[in-house]
Amino acid sequence: MATDVVRSLDVPADLIDAVRNFPTHRSVAHCGETFTVGPFEHYATCPQCGERLKLRSFSANYEIEDVFDAVFEWMNDPQAQVIAEARRRVIQVDDD
Repeated sequence: MATDVVRSLDVPADLIDAVRNFPTHRSVAHCGETFTVGPFEHYATCPQCGERLKLRSFSANYEIEDVFDAVFEWMNDPQAQVIAEARRRVIQVDDD
């Protein structure tokens, strides 16, 4: 059976586990204090001193957040939103 879905990409099990266990916030330590921000923020502002802190790299190396960003970009397509929501419902039922 032939399909047009990409199947030749080897996805490491570690990546799947990392996505499943990805935190919903990021702890940032600065000025002797710790505060939390969203996990996808590129920058945070220290509540103590007001300094803008860079949280994500902009290098040639990919980070797990880049995987999420790619999925979020795909989900900007209205058709992809419908597909993703349908899949989320199936997964939720399977988890119950």
